[in-house]
Amino acid sequence: MTLSGELHDADWSVAIETVAAETGGFRCRIHVTLKSPDGVCERTFAHSRIHATEREAAIDALRAGMTWIEMKKSNTFTV
Repeated sequence: MTLSGELHDADWSVAIETVAAETGGFRCRIHVTLKSPDGVCERTFAHSRIHATEREAAIDALRAGMTWIEMKKSNTFTV
């Protein structure tokens, strides 16, 4: 079974999808989108952590995506 989820606001979104890890457990693909006056920034990346359950993987991936959005919005890094 694959879990997916999305969080969004007016100027950003975080979408995730769980995938089975080759070594067992689950990890996620994370897609983030952030709209700003400079344009739209979109990134898709695989979460580095592997979890025993899809639920744990999904929650951690949503958290990682939200952290990415917060860091990008606060100009912690540029992409």
